[in-house]
Amino acid sequence: MRKIKIFISSVQVEMAKERWALHEYLLSDPLLGKFFEPFLFELLPASDQNAANVYLREVELCDIYLGILGNDYGFEDDAGISPTEREFDHATLHHKTRLVFLTSNSASDRRPKQNVFINKVQSGLVRKRFSSVEDLKASVYAALVKYLEEKEIIRTGPFDASLHPKATLQDIDTEKVAAFVRLAKSKRGFPLPETASVEVVLTHLNLSQENRVTNAALLLFGKNPQRFFINAEVRCAYFQGNIVEKPIPSYKVFQGDVFELVNQAEDFILSKLDYSVGTRSKNTEIPGQYEIPREAIAEALVNAIAHRDYTSNGSVQVMMFRDRLEIWNPGLLPMGWTTEKLKILHSSIPFNPLLAHPMYLAGYIERLGTGTADIIRLSKEAGLQEPVFLQDEDFKTILYRKTTEEATEQGDSKLGDKLGDKLGDKLGDTSMKIIVAIKNDKEISIAQLASQLAISTTAVENQLAKLKKKGILLRHGTKGGYWEISKESKE
Repeated sequence: MRKIKIFISSVQVEMAKERWALHEYLLSDPLLGKFFEPFLFELLPASDQNAANVYLREVELCDIYLGILGNDYGFEDDAGISPTEREFDHATLHHKTRLVFLTSNSASDRRPKQNVFINKVQSGLVRKRFSSVEDLKASVYAALVKYLEEKEIIRTGPFDASLHPKATLQDIDTEKVAAFVRLAKSKRGFPLPETASVEVVLTHLNLSQENRVTNAALLLFGKNPQRFFINAEVRCAYFQGNIVEKPIPSYKVFQGDVFELVNQAEDFILSKLDYSVGTRSKNTEIPGQYEIPREAIAEALVNAIAHRDYTSNGSVQVMMFRDRLEIWNPGLLPMGWTTEKLKILHSSIPFNPLLAHPMYLAGYIERLGTGTADIIRLSKEAGLQEPVFLQDEDFKTILYRKTTEEATEQGDSKLGDKLGDKLGDKLGDTSMKIIVAIKNDKEISIAQLASQLAISTTAVENQLAKLKKKGILLRHGTKGGYWEISKESKE
């Protein structure tokens, strides 16, 4: 973030002590120093440029004009105007924020022209008096904190409930709002009709006020949420081993609203997992499940996206390893909570309540504090190691896959159950090797298959065509797509 530039204006000789003290204070204060950059004319290097042109140019470049007015009017130019008054007028002309602080002297102590100047200043804005350097610092601190609050650079309320300083209802996607209303009505009995306007829906959800919208509204229904929150994305990486290694076989960065982020990240994860097919029952559905329960994955993703700290520069990260799935999000547990509390039924204290509520209405999130306990239960029911929750600099959820030995044994068994009895005698050794390779890497390319099997790419293409014709393999997408071992063959 660019620092906010403050032009300190005064009669240099009279206010030398105050100018330098204020300059040092603004640079060293733990809060103000993060946001503001003070400018003093006397710190500029020597130059052959006209001094008046230089300081007026600096006024144009500043965000805030900070005037310190004492008794002296100062040097007068040919028109009888002092540099301080010129600077004030220039700041007014260019619509700069103006903060003026007066010494506590009486009017009789001031030069006549200074009183005229002060009267002009007082007619257009509120000024504050000070009697000492420390008094000046306190007054400047209060004024600058108020400036930060009014500009919504710092907040006294939650991030999601804060009105965005620039966004309006025009930045909200009407189709997204309409789709939400339909979904919320079917999931939770949302009371508003599908014909309700965007303004009515957002007002009902406490996401809008007089054509302005909250940060939560932009994350939920924005036309382009990343225009306002560049870090509101999910970064997904797939590694073939159990550690982070380069080159990364598959890496995606997903953007969009929070619903799209959940859906895209879930699809990425599922495309990398084994899928087991059960026995057909009386109906036409063939039961099956992913090696990590889909519901557990969705719950972990929703938690990461809904409860993250959006003021952080970090992004949600998803890392898929051979033995586990890790989901990281910037954020902290509620004060006093431990990760052990997440393993049992607990109260629900969302980090972003106005963001979480619409996600609850849409069926993406639960309110009862059962989410993390459900992740543990679902994993255990699938025969997996108990998930781990870690609070470090980021919050981490780790869902375990089958161990390498278990996955290999189970994968061979699945392949036999699905294809062996029915098609095993009809598939050649090359076709079986292709299926096993795809089972281990759903994004494997034809060139990689040819290299692994030591055959030509033409031979691989012929085998793939046969497997697709039999309904054993499905291809999703072209370049950048992935393979799927079908739930049911056509033979």
